[in-house]
Amino acid sequence: MAGKFKNSAMVAKYPEPEPKALAVAALALGPEANAAGIVEEYGKPFGAQDMGALIEKLAASIEQVQGGDMKRCEAMLMGQAEALQSIFMNFSRRAVNQEYQKHLESFFRMAMKAQNQCRMTLETLAAIKNPPVVFAKQANIANGPQQVNNGIPAPAHAEKNVYLSNELLEVQHGQRLDTGTAGAAAGLDPAMATVGEIHGAAN
Repeated sequence: MAGKFKNSAMVAKYPEPEPKALAVAALALGPEANAAGIVEEYGKPFGAQDMGALIEKLAASIEQVQGGDMKRCEAMLMGQAEALQSIFMNFSRRAVNQEYQKHLESFFRMAMKAQNQCRMTLETLAAIKNPPVVFAKQANIANGPQQVNNGIPAPAHAEKNVYLSNELLEVQHGQRLDTGTAGAAAGLDPAMATVGEIHGAAN
C-alpha cells in the first residue's frame, strides 16, 4: 500500500483497507451502481426495486454502448423527448386557464423550457443517427521545420516587404548600384564609345 502513494502522511493516516471495504468502494464509485441508486429512488411507481438486478441490467446497457450498439441510447432519447413533449403540453394547458398574468407567465415559461429541452433532445438523437462530417483544414508541410497553413491572412506590413528586396539590391558597399547616369565606355571596343552630345563620337 505504501508504494501506491507518494505522500507518506496519507499512508500513515489511511491504513491498508480491508478487501470488503475495497469492494464496497468500487461498487459506490461504479457508474452502474450510481445510476441504480437514482433509479431505485425514482422507480418507486413501478414497485420496490432490487439494487442487484438494477446494477446487472445497467452494466449490460453500458457494455452495449461500449461495444458500439447505440440502439438503447436512441430509444432512451426518444422516450425522453416524448416525456418532455407531455410536460410541455401539460404546462401549456394550465397556462391558458390562469386568471392572473403572473401565474400565466410562470406556467408558460415552464412550458417553453420543456419545449426547448425536447428540441435539444431530438437534436442529440439526430446527431447520433447522423454524425456530422468534419473536414480537416489542408496544411502544406515543408521538408524542414516549416509549416504553411492555408487560409491565414497576410500581415498588414506584407505589402511594404515586397519592395524591401529591390531597395536593398540598389545599394552595395555603401553605393547605389544604378545612379541613373551613363557610365564611361570600356577601352576594349572604342567603336562602341558613347555618342557625343551634338556631333557624335570623334572617330
